[in-house]
Amino acid sequence: MTDKDDHSATDQHTDLPSQETVRALLEVIAPGSTISRIRPLAGSYSNFTHLVEALSADGSPSRVVMRRYVYGDRAKKARVEFSTLAFLQEHGIPAPEPLYFDEHGTLLGSPGIVTSYVPGKQIMCPSDPVKWAHALATMLVRIHSVPCNAAARDFLLDANSEATWFVHPGVVPDYMNAHPDGAMVWQAVHDLLPDIQQEEPTLVHLDYWRGNVLWDQGQITAVVDWEEAAYGDPGIDVAYCYMELVIMGMIEAAKEFLRAYEAETGRQVANLGFWELAAAARPMTDIAGWITEPSKGERFRQFIADARGYVDVSVSQGTEKDQTAD
Repeated sequence: MTDKDDHSATDQHTDLPSQETVRALLEVIAPGSTISRIRPLAGSYSNFTHLVEALSADGSPSRVVMRRYVYGDRAKKARVEFSTLAFLQEHGIPAPEPLYFDEHGTLLGSPGIVTSYVPGKQIMCPSDPVKWAHALATMLVRIHSVPCNAAARDFLLDANSEATWFVHPGVVPDYMNAHPDGAMVWQAVHDLLPDIQQEEPTLVHLDYWRGNVLWDQGQITAVVDWEEAAYGDPGIDVAYCYMELVIMGMIEAAKEFLRAYEAETGRQVANLGFWELAAAARPMTDIAGWITEPSKGERFRQFIADARGYVDVSVSQGTEKDQTAD
């Protein structure tokens, strides 16, 4: 999604890169190329993303994607995404190929990266939701199975810390106090965080949802938007994707997503209720952007209630086990 302190959508259509900027870029990555067209790509909230179509020196068409970051530590976002995309290429995860890294915005005008263009589109309302959700789960298992060596962990963010950013100041944020369940969610995450089950850390996308997956002819062609790529509890991704499907009313798809993920991994997702509560903080930062109709608000609150109940049962069972051990 977007920066955690500002979840409002940025209209990437308002900041078309200049012809001069694009010509300078092409001279670096494809000398002799000429610009055919520059157009915005939909689905980006925390950066300006544009497709650059050009003719190579030999007359062949080419396409690259320019991403310039808008919020937060823009240089860090560019560095994380560029490094992660290179890392994913090594491990066969479908994602754009990184081509150019401009940490300080010297050429692009803002910290950013340039990648290859991957054909495909978002599928927001699939004709076969169950099959579609199964593929989403299978891809996420592949992502979580990528081995992260010390070099990778050096550029990846701390997933557990990033997913619980809202409790670190030690007070309930105003946007959570404004929601009827916000204070409860904050308190539960704050209190439970020190004692969650320690899971084997994996590569974590941190923003895995249907809008960041591209499809072509029924197959996933790319997982995009890796600016928050991290290393930590894989349950973070599962909980976030599951929540978004529930809010959108895709209940059967959400159930299949979770069922398929657990079937592929051969175990239940640890800390699922906890990470669902943590995920619930994101919509609260921009509740009008997420909850655009009453039914979505009802489903969101039911999602929170279910997560809280799941956590309460888990805590109760853990206490009973501790007492038995004693």
